[in-house]
Amino acid sequence: MAARRRSPPDLQAGRPAGAILSAVFTRIDHVGIAVADLDAAVALHEREYGMPLVHREVVASQGVEAVLLDVGESHVELLAPLGDDTPVGRFLARRGPGLHHVAYGVEDIEAALAALKAQGLRLIDEAPRTGIRGSRVAFLHPSSSASVLTELVEPATFHP
Repeated sequence: MAARRRSPPDLQAGRPAGAILSAVFTRIDHVGIAVADLDAAVALHEREYGMPLVHREVVASQGVEAVLLDVGESHVELLAPLGDDTPVGRFLARRGPGLHHVAYGVEDIEAALAALKAQGLRLIDEAPRTGIRGSRVAFLHPSSSASVLTELVEPATFHP
């Protein structure tokens, strides 16, 4: 018998929002940290924290060079801006280095976005865009998520 893909939550069934969101989010995918010096931050995480670097990539569409380091089944994503006039560049100018976003894994990003929008949450991305390692990503506005930039990640079926 073939495995059935889980259908999106029924938003009309009177389920509380927390129950719907727990059905949408499958795990913490990564924590994004904005850094000014990517090589120094990588060295700190590898040397002091013992986290292996598993991937490094320039994501030009988002204006960053990103590094993934493994921690258990999740990642720490270090983000260095490609310029001052990028989202991470502006973040660093306003707030300095530090926590940039929390990312949750989802099985079906379109269904997740529809569920969140139906709950009245403000989306930055109405449709997914390409993220690191060919993943599909979308962001929720911090005004809808306790002032924390929140990313949804549907991993690619393979990692280039």
